Amino acid sequence: MGDYIISCCSTADISEEHFHSRDIHYICFHYELDGVQYADDLGKTMSFDQFYSAMANGADTKTSQINVEEYSAYFEPFLQEGKDIIHLTLSSGITSTINSANIAADMLADKYPDRKIYIVDSLAASSGYGLLMDRMADLRDDGMDIDALREWALANRLKLNHWFFSTDLTFFIKGGRISKTSGYIGGMLNICPLMNVDYEGRLIPRYKIRTKRKVIQTIVDKMEECIEEGCDYNGKCYISHSACYEDARAVADLVESRFPHLNGRVLINSIGTTIGAHTGPGTVALFFWGKERIN
Repeated sequence: MGDYIISCCSTADISEEHFHSRDIHYICFHYELDGVQYADDLGKTMSFDQFYSAMANGADTKTSQINVEEYSAYFEPFLQEGKDIIHLTLSSGITSTINSANIAADMLADKYPDRKIYIVDSLAASSGYGLLMDRMADLRDDGMDIDALREWALANRLKLNHWFFSTDLTFFIKGGRISKTSGYIGGMLNICPLMNVDYEGRLIPRYKIRTKRKVIQTIVDKMEECIEEGCDYNGKCYISHSACYEDARAVADLVESRFPHLNGRVLINSIGTTIGAHTGPGTVALFFWGKERIN
């Protein structure tokens, strides 16, 4: 293993135990709940159940990205230890945090000219971002050096597929992703929008599916369609959810039935507070390795 660390933002939405077990470092985003600021610290300060319950009861939420000073303070101890850094940011299609990370890296490069600090746009979000980091940990553990790992990340990040659905349109309407009129009609018709992340790392609505039962079936159909090997897929699959574990479990059960050669069982995580502040409760996201995103 090379003398470097792999790093990401807390918005990779995997558990603290998972981060530690894979030796993946992370830095926290921030959110506000009714005007009080918290760290998006994987549910330690405020449990996910408490957070989503507050949202469902009308609490106001805001999020803020990591600033230059925070990135500098986070990166510098690793550099002082003589370690190089490869840090993947939350998708630039969702946040501009990569700009702050790049500025901090440039400032520190002058101070530590013998060290490497690579900032890479993951073009990924939530546990899809986490699945990308998990694969990079595998490659690091297999002996890949930091330069080769950076090139691998750039070459393979678009093969990480993201599909989402929501059974509650409230916060998509509030955030402007769905108009009030469309949201009202969607609610009346029991429509669950099916979305994915495109090649620029943006969350894009793709289909309007009537009923939760049908959207659960459709999201797994999309997984099969987006994988070169079809049902012979033998990679990992992650799911994240916002206070709707039973829906996530239903998707996981269908995935495990449809894809019998999976690398382990489907890992179910919670959507963290940064992304969850925009989706609200009722969202399920499915992540897997597949065909490269081209639109």
